Amino acid sequence: METHEIPVSVDVLRKRFPFFEPALIDEIAKEGEWITVEEGEYLMSEGKYIRSFPIVLEGIIKVCRNDREGREILLYYLNPGQVCAMALTCCMGRMQSNISACAESDTEIIRIPVDFLDKWLNNYITWKEYVMYAYRSRFDELLETIDGIAFRKMDERLVKFFTDRNKATGETVFKGTHQEIATSLTSSREVISRLLKQLEKQGSIKIGRNKIDFSLLV
Repeated sequence: METHEIPVSVDVLRKRFPFFEPALIDEIAKEGEWITVEEGEYLMSEGKYIRSFPIVLEGIIKVCRNDREGREILLYYLNPGQVCAMALTCCMGRMQSNISACAESDTEIIRIPVDFLDKWLNNYITWKEYVMYAYRSRFDELLETIDGIAFRKMDERLVKFFTDRNKATGETVFKGTHQEIATSLTSSREVISRLLKQLEKQGSIKIGRNKIDFSLLV
């Protein structure tokens, strides 16, 4: 993780957040830390106190939850221009983090100290709207995740894993192992491998060494 010594450009912020008031843009540029996070690096971990929250400028962040056995379930992705609602909740309550966040690719973020969250909610209507929209979007995605676990068969959840990934990242090739998919879907590697082979036989995907081409699903 690299913290840049210079502040992020106001012009960059204006292009990414054209709906923010000019005064808010100036404050974000002044108070935020511009940080580059490498692929696979964690920004937040469960059980740690959050003293700042990230806004994504470029790249993708994966937000997950882990159980006591270390199993991980994907909650949602953060795309450019988005903020993590779960991190905001922990910041407001001065609570320990109940999620982990990992960069899916090399990612540029601006990290905002927690003290400015309440201040900007009171001073800037566009910031309040931005935060409320983040809560609503994440809530809808969490409901969709719960519905998937409760009501969808594993083969349907597997297809959705790929289509959701495409929506979040634009990618049509998953670079990783069957175990990584199983972990995200709270399943076993054996089950996922069997379902992947079925999808390959159907002509829906192409399986390679540590990669899966799912372009035909999107």
